[in-house]
Amino acid sequence: MQRVKQKNGHGDTICFKAIGYPLICLFALVCIIPFFLIIASSFTSESYIIKNGYVLWPKEFSTSAYELIFKNPAKILRAYGVTAFVTIIGTALSVFVNAMTGYVLQRKDFRWRNIFSFYFFFTTLFSGGLVPWYILCVKTLHLKNTIWALIIPTIVSVWNIILVKGFMGGIPGEITDSAKIDGAGDFRIFVKLILPLSKPVVATIGLFTALAYWNDWYMCMLFIDKKELFDLQYLLYQLMGSIKALREIASQSTISVSSMPIESTKMALTIVATGPIILVYPFVQKYFVKGLTLGSVKG
Repeated sequence: MQRVKQKNGHGDTICFKAIGYPLICLFALVCIIPFFLIIASSFTSESYIIKNGYVLWPKEFSTSAYELIFKNPAKILRAYGVTAFVTIIGTALSVFVNAMTGYVLQRKDFRWRNIFSFYFFFTTLFSGGLVPWYILCVKTLHLKNTIWALIIPTIVSVWNIILVKGFMGGIPGEITDSAKIDGAGDFRIFVKLILPLSKPVVATIGLFTALAYWNDWYMCMLFIDKKELFDLQYLLYQLMGSIKALREIASQSTISVSSMPIESTKMALTIVATGPIILVYPFVQKYFVKGLTLGSVKG
């Protein structure tokens, strides 16, 4: 009887693999094709795109889009540096602050944890609006035209705090109690014991935060006037706006519109903006699903 069950289980496994693997490969192919389309279109001439649309293989190879973007390489590299600094420092600070807040809110010996939890949750439903928030950042915190204007306003995320709170609530309280008996303080317990046990949720919120900082251009538009502090996303946004304005002017004159690589530049900008951040995902992928599911289920 046991052998029959083992054979049936082995047959189910083979059947699952025979159906599941092709479906996963097909789904992966569907996800990868758009990236190939973007890369190929960025190396295609503007005239060919206008006539034939986007293609998976560039038949009229052209680097004019990248030449336009990197016409001033120093400006692009400086914007890359600003974005990298903001992403690294902002992610580290945000993860630490949100993880520490989530840890405190799940501590059963914290008397006001429910009051503070409601306070944080309430901010997701109502806010003071853009004008009071802008006045606070500029007049009170004096963040105007500083690199910290790109970091501090978005350093706290209630969603990440709730995620961390749900995950850390599953860590046995005996670990904290035993550490206190040995004389460890709350901060040391958090850094030495809780954070190492929370790698999945820390990696998850770290990825969310890094993507948010890397893709952000709105803070730069609000608070930054100095060109040397422009981040990559806002610089590329300005470049795209300038190209569109030039094309609009050209369309009303005798200049050939097809000579301006508008469409291919859009694709090239996508590659320039998203290329480096994609490299972060493989390092946190093994923690991502576990941190997201455990943090949400145990809340």
